Amino acid sequence: MARASRVQEIEVAPEADRLEGFPHPRETRQLFGHVAAERELAAALGSGRIHHAWLIAGPEGIGKATLAYRFAAYALAEPEARGFVSVSLELPENTQALRMVRAMSHPGLLVIRRPWDPKNKRFATNIPVDEVRKLRAFLAHTAGGTTGSGSSIERVVIVDQADELNVSSANALLKSLEEPPPRTLFLLITSQPGRLLPTIRSRCRALTLAPLAPQDLRAAAEQALAAADVQSPAEDADWPRLIHLARGSVRRLLALATTDGLELAQRVFSIFELLPKVDWAAAHAFGEELSNAANEQRFETFFDLLLDMSARLARAAATGEGDPQEIALARRLIPEGRLASWAELWETVVREKAETLALNLDRKNLILETLSRLEGASRR
Repeated sequence: MARASRVQEIEVAPEADRLEGFPHPRETRQLFGHVAAERELAAALGSGRIHHAWLIAGPEGIGKATLAYRFAAYALAEPEARGFVSVSLELPENTQALRMVRAMSHPGLLVIRRPWDPKNKRFATNIPVDEVRKLRAFLAHTAGGTTGSGSSIERVVIVDQADELNVSSANALLKSLEEPPPRTLFLLITSQPGRLLPTIRSRCRALTLAPLAPQDLRAAAEQALAAADVQSPAEDADWPRLIHLARGSVRRLLALATTDGLELAQRVFSIFELLPKVDWAAAHAFGEELSNAANEQRFETFFDLLLDMSARLARAAATGEGDPQEIALARRLIPEGRLASWAELWETVVREKAETLALNLDRKNLILETLSRLEGASRR
């Protein structure tokens, strides 16, 4: 009797730049809110004198990666697919370059990002030099004969996020930026351009994107929710609050909408409102809840909201501007002369959260330690 053929299951590796449960930015059909940036990139390519490296900067989750992948497909597409007027990066859905970029199968595209470690089941804490060294082989070959053979651009390198490069990988990338091969385009995505080497920034043309306006933010979020087959917030009254908390970021709004974000936001506000006291019994129970592996996205959303609230209070204390409730809270929690220590606390929490995730440390302990730091910082 013949043996039945064995079916091998292929595990698809997670992607560091994808929000769990939603399509990757490269699969996004329509980009909202960045018409001027699209026009600038399309015009630069159409001029035939495009700069070889672009630094696409702006807050997290506002569409930087979506813009980069759209531009990659546009640059690698046959000229006739782009039309005659370079005013946007729109391509027909049946364009081969667009389909191949979305599938990550275009030979003229290289994406450099934090790799997934299948053994330890987590992402690298930064982009190691071995990822950048892939450039050597990629830049050595010519993409001629592919879908981009009639284009002025044959290769596109996307670095997402460039501020996650370590010292060695940043220096390795710098060498390619200093001596770029012809017909090669570098697109560096960053939420924190100040963390990049000055020499890298100086070799790129900056394109800074702004947070999305409320109308564009809602349209982009509804597009992503529909693509993921996730129900939109049922109550229209929830949208203004979600948009307010999202601060122009689609990624943040989606995270809020799928993790009971409004309830978490109220919990975070209650924590700050109670300071300098802490309800330790509730804190232990909440820490236990969020340390569960099934609540990973809620854990991320909680810390995102907590850090955002801390930053807003510091800004209100420094400028006297903002939401009236937050101004009053800032005056009570951040005494005169203590603003620097509050800013230092924010940096400490960011660092400790990153270490906890990188080393797989106790998340409940991180939550309790963070609340303890807030308690100490808010005492006069």
